[in-house]
Amino acid sequence: MAGKPPASDPVQDAPEVSEPQHSAVGLPAITHALRISQQQMGVRRTALTLLRVNQKEGFDCPGCAWPEGEHRHTAEFCENGAKAVAEEATLRRVTPAFFADHSVADLADRSGYWLGQQGRLTHPMYLAEGAGHYTPVTWERAFDIIGEELTALDSPDEAVFYTSGRTSNEAAFLYQLFAREFGTNNLPDCSNMCHESSGSALSETIGVGKGSVLLEDLYQADLIIIAGQNPGTNHPRMLTALEKAKAGGTKIISINPLPEAGLERFKNPQTPRGLAGGGTALTDLFLQVRLGGDQALFRALNRLILEAAADDPGAVDTEFIREHTHGYEEFAAAARADDDWDATLRATGLTREKIESALRMVLASRRTIVCWAMGLTQHKHSVPSIQEIVNFLLLRGNIGRPGAGVCPVRGHSNVQGDRTMGIFERPEPGFLDALEKEFGFAPPREHGLDVVRAIRALRDGQAKVFLAMGGNFVSATPDTDVTEAAVRRARLTVHVSTKLNRSHVVTGARALILPTLGRTERDVQSGGEQFVTVEDSMGMVHASRGRLEPASPQLLSETAIVTRLARRVLGETSRTPWAEFEKDYATIRDRIANVIPGFDDFNAKAARPGGFTLPHAPRDSRRFPTATGKANFTTAPVEYPAVPEGRLLLQTLRSHDQYNTTIYGLNDRYRGIKNGRRVVLVHPEDARERGLADGAYTDLVSEWTDGSERRAPGFRVVHYPTARGCVAAYYPETNVLIPLDHTADTSNTPAAKSVVIRLEQPHLD
Repeated sequence: MAGKPPASDPVQDAPEVSEPQHSAVGLPAITHALRISQQQMGVRRTALTLLRVNQKEGFDCPGCAWPEGEHRHTAEFCENGAKAVAEEATLRRVTPAFFADHSVADLADRSGYWLGQQGRLTHPMYLAEGAGHYTPVTWERAFDIIGEELTALDSPDEAVFYTSGRTSNEAAFLYQLFAREFGTNNLPDCSNMCHESSGSALSETIGVGKGSVLLEDLYQADLIIIAGQNPGTNHPRMLTALEKAKAGGTKIISINPLPEAGLERFKNPQTPRGLAGGGTALTDLFLQVRLGGDQALFRALNRLILEAAADDPGAVDTEFIREHTHGYEEFAAAARADDDWDATLRATGLTREKIESALRMVLASRRTIVCWAMGLTQHKHSVPSIQEIVNFLLLRGNIGRPGAGVCPVRGHSNVQGDRTMGIFERPEPGFLDALEKEFGFAPPREHGLDVVRAIRALRDGQAKVFLAMGGNFVSATPDTDVTEAAVRRARLTVHVSTKLNRSHVVTGARALILPTLGRTERDVQSGGEQFVTVEDSMGMVHASRGRLEPASPQLLSETAIVTRLARRVLGETSRTPWAEFEKDYATIRDRIANVIPGFDDFNAKAARPGGFTLPHAPRDSRRFPTATGKANFTTAPVEYPAVPEGRLLLQTLRSHDQYNTTIYGLNDRYRGIKNGRRVVLVHPEDARERGLADGAYTDLVSEWTDGSERRAPGFRVVHYPTARGCVAAYYPETNVLIPLDHTADTSNTPAAKSVVIRLEQPHLD
């Protein structure tokens, strides 16, 4: 039997600190994963469940979106994937008795870690207006409450339909269909907060807002550049792919403000060398870039490639540029004019020698891949930074060639699939035309609200009902105080969830928690046992089949929740066969096939072991569906954050015991942090200049051009080898420092990786 959840909230502000590690995974990762799994699931359930993770006839890991290869290990999961599975398949339960014992006010005083450790939600729960406790409610009454509020709105645009990345393709398709048949494009999702900048940049430059590489391309690459990403914690199975690439002769450049253990050395737990030996050194060149300096770095490399072409015509792929690109001359002129080395070194924090070392590796590579994550996407100038990477790849013909291309590494397991299914506040006209043709209603054409705009609408009283399909909206979003106040202005908040989180205790006047099946659980409808599908970070679509009995007989699948809600709200006016969709998910996939390109014969393809690959015109045939019909070089001025004298630049990040806003524990093993989260990682010289010894406590105070400030109190200073002038601290604790309007240009993604702060003596009450 699994252990009980913690009865009281553990102290989180007394971290213990040791030296950071220089290798990742190995035996400690196995030990830690199995310990947490057995605490949550028990021994037998651990074995039965983990052996089904990411298997062709098993279920997709509810953690990251890294793809699986054709040949899979028996243990096709990582440490953090095991933690995600354990928390979903836990034997701990949050029953109506729990809510009777704990008021909303009591729960609001608990940490996110404590809330998540209580276990799986078992019953629909309702918080009446003015009530202090959630009480159980029938599903029928829950749908009536939502229907009452939605139909009472003055406009469908007063409702917000949020989606997290774990929602299946089938549920996501129906969710957006319901929202649009109801009459709104208010479909914000977690992409708005992570890879929206990638989609914006890639859509303009190559015509497809997704990566262009498959897993096999990594093994054919001569050079892989990993920028603003920490795969050792956020995508650990990527390390196995990098190790295999290294064995084939691939070189790796890592670009990051922090040295990360997973990119230094990988100890593969599936091999004797990884368990008992020294593992594999992964990074050949580490460029410790200053926060926000990536655009300047790639602009410098592009200028140097152009200069090298004067002596070596092969440095630039002129044939590819002539046949497949647009805007080269304007780009080349701007890049050549950007020849101020002092500005480049100031922006990047690098030496000229380091940049020229990178150049030599680039010129020696025939096939180059650039991977990135939120370290690039969450800056004010994220979109032009990613476009500069596209320029870099286009220069040498590295898109549409095996072993080369763009590789934005998505976080949550189906966040890319949700967008493919139409979870987007700015849908393409062609998608809406297809919906209209298939379902016989006129979808709204006006753009809806993304995450930041949805918060503003709630704050200003323009949105009154908030529905979330998964996720932890309050903890994931910026400007914590503003966001929580905005959510509390809603008439009704609804969360479809597997576990308790902070969003359940920051409520509108009324609130509902609707418990749903997890990926690990059997989904049986009146038409028989069902499966769902997901899309990974590289455009592979495959089936996911849970095998565990549901945590409670009261749980409904996400698909059933959407179909029953749609029937209650839309009633007889809807021609959509909602009841048929709930009965048999194959009928949903048939309709998806009629609406979304690449999903023809969806049911047959989904039945194949391992699934199928979606088409990608730039990768498959060097066709670029842009306005020009070609891949577009872009020209933008180089930007990087300006930091006043005496100030520092903060990036928010995850600990190793964390996935997005889910906190698995209070340790960050690779960075040497134990039993605490309120830490700030500061370069020793920066700390000494401010008189801050290792172990001192400080407040983080963010400063903004309008003269406003925000404070996150009581952080332990940790001397750490980060880039000079840059510091790091965990979110969601630091979300309070980021104003709602501090967002990336074009994508409107919160710019959480470039926050100007000062370190100040703690305020004493």
